[in-house]
Amino acid sequence: VQLQASGGGLVQAGGSLRLSCAASGRTISSYTMGWLRQAPGKEREFVAGISWSGTFTDYAESVKGRFTISKDNAKNTVYLQMHNLKPEDTAIYYCAGGSYHYTGGRKTGMDYWGKGTQVTVSS
Repeated sequence: VQLQASGGGLVQAGGSLRLSCAASGRTISSYTMGWLRQAPGKEREFVAGISWSGTFTDYAESVKGRFTISKDNAKNTVYLQMHNLKPEDTAIYYCAGGSYHYTGGRKTGMDYWGKGTQVTVSS
């Protein structure tokens, strides 16, 4: 499956952005989908995930209550709605799918990746 993230940009603290991830090649209805991010000089980290059925969602503690992951199987697209953005949310955001990969017990990757989209939050 090929994934292409979009929707990033520059926003002031407290603002909102919605990221989209268009999938091609295979239907996302068969996969767990997720968003991960990597800030300069930092390790890649898990942000949010959604089960193949869309029934279950999972979030990093740092984004709970501010970010919402969703998917539209008919459009083969995954979304990440981000509210109340903070400067520490600045990173490249990657859409990913498949099974999680773990480093030191933390989710740090998935089977399939796309090109990321830059999110910059100014203070």
